[in-house]
Amino acid sequence: MSETKVYEIDPKAIDEEILKVPAKVLKNGGTVAFPTETVYGLGANALDEKAVKKIFQAKGRPSDNPLIVHISKIEEIIPLVKEIPENAKKLMGKFWPGPITIILKRSHRIPDVITAGLDTVAIRMPSHPIANKLIEKSQVPVAAPSANLSGKPSPTKAEHVIHDLKGKVDVIISGGSCDVGLESTVVDMTGEWPMILRPGGITKEDLEEIFEKVEVDKAIEEGNRDLIPKSPGMKYTHYSPKAEVVIVEGNIEETVKEIQKLKKEKEKIGLRVGILCTDETKVLYEEGVVISMGSRKEVTTIANNLFAALRLFDEKDVDRIYAESIDRKFLGHAVMNRMIKAAGYNVIKLGR
Repeated sequence: MSETKVYEIDPKAIDEEILKVPAKVLKNGGTVAFPTETVYGLGANALDEKAVKKIFQAKGRPSDNPLIVHISKIEEIIPLVKEIPENAKKLMGKFWPGPITIILKRSHRIPDVITAGLDTVAIRMPSHPIANKLIEKSQVPVAAPSANLSGKPSPTKAEHVIHDLKGKVDVIISGGSCDVGLESTVVDMTGEWPMILRPGGITKEDLEEIFEKVEVDKAIEEGNRDLIPKSPGMKYTHYSPKAEVVIVEGNIEETVKEIQKLKKEKEKIGLRVGILCTDETKVLYEEGVVISMGSRKEVTTIANNLFAALRLFDEKDVDRIYAESIDRKFLGHAVMNRMIKAAGYNVIKLGR
């Protein structure tokens, strides 16, 4: 591959002449990393199988992990799916454009490489102005997972993308930080009621405001490695820094005490330990590599900071990370989902 071109674009004042260049790259079968409101995505023409395969190659992504197809207008979904149920239309009307991905029965136009051979396809309409305008100008639906090396923390800043993918993709658009900081909520709309396959910025409680019943796939919590993933992020360990991550879950006092004890034990055998905590507890830890995700009172801030914090531990060269859990209500459910995946389901539960 030739050298990756990096274009800086201000999302508040988009230079459409500059944006024409990456849009043309997408249309012609190239790969472009771009900001969305959730995380940075790595895009290719979803209808071009050869182009899509470049995504898997650049990321080192397993081929049985399906991709999300991004569109810029609701009407662009029509040729990509067999039908749009009334409940799916209701979901689109309420939350699109925005951080929610809808799974429907796919049409013949969607290549198998997108869906890992499934008869469904995941589709999203991003609200980020650069993402939306880029897709519109490319005139093709854009397949795009997160723009990071497979398994690593998702990128919420352009420098994360440059670190992981420069030299492996054609274009990187630097467009500032992402607002949500977690990947989109994925909802299967092929059944009678919505089923959440991956929690995200649109919460179960948000969906319950418009549906009398909302289901949650059991695989979200169970970590079954033998399942056939219907959505990105279901099967493999994701979001992981280089160091092993262990989550400690319990009341605040017990959690801090347990992490302090574990830290001392590991340091005695020569390991460098990192602690992922919150603003409320940071002062309670002794000196060392202590990084706060933000205040427990502002879960949106924790969501926004999580992946950047995990990447910081790589820079600090730690061997083991002990992470505090947070309340699983509302957006906290999505945050804990990502943390548990980063830890490979390695959770110490106190008080049981």
